[in-house]
Amino acid sequence: MNTRNQKPLSTTRRIAVRCTLALAAGLLTFGAHAQDAWPTKPVKLVSPFPAGGTSDVMARMVAGALTKELGQQVIVENIGGAGGTIGTLRALQAPADGYTLIQTGVGQNAVAHGLDPKLAYDSLRDFIHIAQVHTGPNVLVVHPDQPFKTFQELVGWIRKNPGKMNYGYTHAASGHMAMELLKQVGGEKGQPLFIVGIPYRGGGPMMQDLLGGQIPMMFINQDVALPHVRAGKLRPLAVTSLQRNPLYPDVPTIAETGVKGYEALSWSGLSVHRNTPKPIVDKLEAAMKKVMGSPEIRQRMEGVGFIVPPQGVEPYTKFVKSEVDLWTRVIKTAGIKAE
Repeated sequence: MNTRNQKPLSTTRRIAVRCTLALAAGLLTFGAHAQDAWPTKPVKLVSPFPAGGTSDVMARMVAGALTKELGQQVIVENIGGAGGTIGTLRALQAPADGYTLIQTGVGQNAVAHGLDPKLAYDSLRDFIHIAQVHTGPNVLVVHPDQPFKTFQELVGWIRKNPGKMNYGYTHAASGHMAMELLKQVGGEKGQPLFIVGIPYRGGGPMMQDLLGGQIPMMFINQDVALPHVRAGKLRPLAVTSLQRNPLYPDVPTIAETGVKGYEALSWSGLSVHRNTPKPIVDKLEAAMKKVMGSPEIRQRMEGVGFIVPPQGVEPYTKFVKSEVDLWTRVIKTAGIKAE
């Protein structure tokens, strides 16, 4: 570049340039300080389901523990609808400044991709997955009047009597997905199990019909099934985790009964928008590791049969990808569509 004929900057111009550079440096310093000081105000945790369910319980447990750990109140906001996708999308549309946390989970971040290939967000690209909060199995339960005492007896009867056994389900819930997976992999000689599904609009009416004997069986979350099992009103035949559940020590896993590798879990975790600054992500990840590792949280979770998974961004991100792959494949094979 030829600078011989360039005129020197005027004094006013030099002052303006210096002020601009100083302002830019100040903004960078301020931004870094703001990230390091995070949080300086209350934080919102969006739970994309109505209050009262398992997702809401997990969100409020995490919010309470993070409030103590971060020194700022973490407030749960329930935004339900469309299997969790409405609240998830709304949370993603908030500023990526660490003040909106997102409860992720199997429905809105795995099953939803199988149901809607054009989903408005991508669970593998649009999030930083901070930490997984819980996993829990479904339990395959039958009404006590049914003759089946073991999982093998039940599946053996279904194989010999295709289309004569039915079950209850709510569309795209974890129990529905667990049964679809079993139908696809539980048959013989590459043939699926032929079981007839009876759809319900909610878990309450479905449970009433199961307890009343109107339907013979279904998959249900382990914590919901437990009081009915203890009262002798339901008989558990198998759990859907790879390991036996501590609340059901005498109930085998489906994998150990011969359906190799079978696993279908309900789960949730904590995530943020992908553009959230790294200092905030690092601080939040460290806080979640401390929270989920506390004896109080572990005791509370394990008391109702939930498992605390490995903590951190790396294991949770890997787990989400495996779940997206699994349920997209199962849903495509079954031909299930969004309602």
